[in-house]
Amino acid sequence: MPKFVIKKDGRKEEFIPEKIVVSAVKSGAPPEEARKIAKKVESVEKEEIETKEIRNIVLEELKRANPVWHERWVAYDEQMKRLYRHYKHGLYE
Repeated sequence: MPKFVIKKDGRKEEFIPEKIVVSAVKSGAPPEEARKIAKKVESVEKEEIETKEIRNIVLEELKRANPVWHERWVAYDEQMKRLYRHYKHGLYE
């Protein structure tokens, strides 16, 4: 099981499976399915895992279980990235 997540900017964070569960539930997956997806990520036998690898696993599992959940997750992710870019560039100061 991964102990750390390597963020896009290189920072290290503790791996918290519940974050995966929360994001999967927000996309429409029932809690039981969301926990299965988190377990799939937990089963990766590495000490550290990159966020893009987590994202790929989560998206693959959501799409397999229900394509609508996958679409919702992608839409939410794109919206959050867009907000972050605006915030980062000072539009929300």
